[in-house]
Amino acid sequence: MSWGTELWDQFENLASHTHKGIDFLDKYGAFVRDRCTIEMEYASKLRRLVKNYQPKKKEEEDYEFTSWQAFRNVLREIGDLAGQREVIAEQLQAQVINAITLLSKNLRDERKKALNDGSTYQQNLALQIGALERAKRNYEKSYRDAEKAVDSYQRADADLNLSRAEVEKQRHNMASKNQQSDDSKNEYANQLQKTNKLQQQHYEVAIPDVFNRLQEIDEKRTGGMKEFIKRSADVELSVAPIIARCLEGISKAAESIDEKEDSQKVVERYKSGFTPPQDIKFEDLSKMDPDSASPSEISSKVFNHHTLKSTISATKLKKRPGFFWMFNSNKNNLLTDGTKEDYSDLPPNQRRKKLTAKIQEIQQKIQSETAARDGLMKMKVVYEANSLLGDPMTVEGQLNESEHKLEKYKSELVKFQTYLEQANAMQHSPQSNRNQQNSQSTTRHSNGCNDDGEDQPDDGQSLSRSASENSVAQNNESINGSSASPESGLGTSHTSLHGSGQEGTNEQIINDDMYYEVEPLQPLGICKALYAFDATSEGSIPMAEGEELHVIELDQGDGWTRVRRITDNSGWEEGCEGFVPTSYIESTLYA
Repeated sequence: MSWGTELWDQFENLASHTHKGIDFLDKYGAFVRDRCTIEMEYASKLRRLVKNYQPKKKEEEDYEFTSWQAFRNVLREIGDLAGQREVIAEQLQAQVINAITLLSKNLRDERKKALNDGSTYQQNLALQIGALERAKRNYEKSYRDAEKAVDSYQRADADLNLSRAEVEKQRHNMASKNQQSDDSKNEYANQLQKTNKLQQQHYEVAIPDVFNRLQEIDEKRTGGMKEFIKRSADVELSVAPIIARCLEGISKAAESIDEKEDSQKVVERYKSGFTPPQDIKFEDLSKMDPDSASPSEISSKVFNHHTLKSTISATKLKKRPGFFWMFNSNKNNLLTDGTKEDYSDLPPNQRRKKLTAKIQEIQQKIQSETAARDGLMKMKVVYEANSLLGDPMTVEGQLNESEHKLEKYKSELVKFQTYLEQANAMQHSPQSNRNQQNSQSTTRHSNGCNDDGEDQPDDGQSLSRSASENSVAQNNESINGSSASPESGLGTSHTSLHGSGQEGTNEQIINDDMYYEVEPLQPLGICKALYAFDATSEGSIPMAEGEELHVIELDQGDGWTRVRRITDNSGWEEGCEGFVPTSYIESTLYA
């Protein structure tokens, strides 16, 4: 239905209706704008929430548990959810709010123009109707004047007392008034015709056109509301799959929690590796003379007392010195966190974990530095080949610094590998943990850490410790004094001890009265010598061209591979181990 035909006389009401409609469109735009603000605030608060609950550096070690890992995944998914809420706000701003603002402006401009045209048409019609009213009044007045003039002439013509001149005057007046009446009548008729024509044009063409334009404006506004509401829903639907995946990720994070695995990790983290204390013997005071008690019996009692007390308290367990305290007897040889360099103040299990992590860290540094050195060497070769590209001497200093770092890292690697091998060797002995407890308890006792708060004499324990320190110090000097270059055979090996490459496969570690044998390394594969190699440096072994050997340790980035001889056909002793250049052999590793 058309507003121009159905609402031809409702100009004011239509003007008011279209005004309210556009105001309602602006109100919906304000609603979407406020929603965008809320979405952005919600996303910001979600991000702040995720940031506040991110793991602190001191809590990172706890994230090995599945429950902590799941929570970290939940935080990541919540962060993604925050991002999707931001996407919703941005899309609403770009696709809805901007479009509403533009449409509202256009509709207001079109409405203003239509109403101005309608007002002009209304004014023109009113002017024509006013002119018609004036023509009609003039015609009425002239008609009455003409009637009076006719009546006056008739009376004068019938009056015999009047002269002919007077009668002729009345006749001329009558003729003049009749002429004026006719002219007013014609003018009125013409004005009426023009007014009717304009009125017809006004109500049949002009005003319907204005009202139809207003109808079109209102329909645009209504259709825009429909489109904007649908577009708002589409914006949220477009990110709904991503939000669903985030929620699915949160569910998977919950499913990834394994209470049994976490329980096992608690065991792995806090297990000290010590053995439980032996039964406390009954002491018959009536059969014991305090004055005749030997120092060894007193020491045994103190040891049992401290061992029981330390086993019960996990906190004190952590503070007890490890078995290899003797390798780091220097009090200044401490790390930033207060622990010893060789972690000998930790329980055996914890010590092995720390040493393994430290070795992996050093190996990564070696790999990174080796790659950097290789890059510098290639750059130097390019500069030497073409001096226009650069001066080779500018790379020389960086190469020397890189080599120095590599030597330092390799030396550290050998040192920590030695620590780890010593810790592993002690684990192989059933007496090691008990002896470690003995050593710790005796050390604590000798340092005056008994329950009574009294200082106890050191006696033979200090002598034993001093002898051990001297023995191990000499061993460490031989280790630290060895070259860490590839030719020494001690480059970046993760299992080699000082003296590898000597005849025989068994390596020994001696501490006080204990003697241990380390199992020989298992072969990793077979290698074939591509070229003959004459061993000229310590730690390497000779090989003949075409000879097959066992690979027992892979190249760690220093260009050397550790092998074991299979047969003595070449004239060399079977089973001896050592290092050979990696480029001289072709290796086939086991699956």
